[in-house]
Amino acid sequence: MPAETVTTIGHGQDLLQASPIEPVPGPSRDEAVVDLVDVALVTLVAFFSVILCGVVALAVVYSSPGARNVEARDLARDALVIIPAQFVAYLMVVAFMVFIVAVRHGSAFLKGIQWNMPGPKAIMGALGGGAALALTSQLFSGLLQRWIPKTLPIDQYFKNPASGYLLAAFGVLVAPFVEEFFFRGFLYPALARWTGAATAIVLTAAGFSLLHQDQLAHAWAPLLILFVVGMVLTAIRAKTRSVATSVLVHMGYNATLFTILFFYTQGFRHMERLN
Repeated sequence: MPAETVTTIGHGQDLLQASPIEPVPGPSRDEAVVDLVDVALVTLVAFFSVILCGVVALAVVYSSPGARNVEARDLARDALVIIPAQFVAYLMVVAFMVFIVAVRHGSAFLKGIQWNMPGPKAIMGALGGGAALALTSQLFSGLLQRWIPKTLPIDQYFKNPASGYLLAAFGVLVAPFVEEFFFRGFLYPALARWTGAATAIVLTAAGFSLLHQDQLAHAWAPLLILFVVGMVLTAIRAKTRSVATSVLVHMGYNATLFTILFFYTQGFRHMERLN
């Protein structure tokens, strides 16, 4: 995915104020039921699920005669192998999230994480806000270009049109849900109960950026960009008391970035432009 960016918390706050996203009508306090024990358990399940599904995917590919001479390192960078494995791992993680909210807290999943679907006007505002955040991030990415590596590990997954379309579909339709479920549905409210909202927003954004550090070559500039994006997403979750709203903003953000990439590579046909 292209480097994700905004530079200062102030810009994120301005975006929140300018966006038509409004708080979801409801209780005056956050009623998410999850706690830090849930966060720890989900983290462990996610860690082992990703490893298990990755190993199984590689084993399945190696079982075919045509792939026996391909190095494991190359397969691990093949989106057509890794993304299906990650999709299954994400399904396992979400299933465990649903299970743990039901068993430990006796709550329906969406209620337990405070999903709170917004109305039609707020939905459009959230998607538009995500698009604005993506365009702003690209602007500041250009300003920080000298500190961003010319090629990032994530770029290696974009090898052909098929991988481009698969990554785009996963990045818009799957990743925003699972990442928001965990970071804004589980981690943020669990932290906020102990630290208060402001500190929890910062810590959640830090975790969100660190999740992507391998994809961004551990470079400080793109990680800073993603940290501020995470701040905006978490602040929206805190303001609206709605994980659904942060999911919609995230979807609008990723969709805009992939649209830019689509036109830049002429329909994912010229991936060499990323190198």
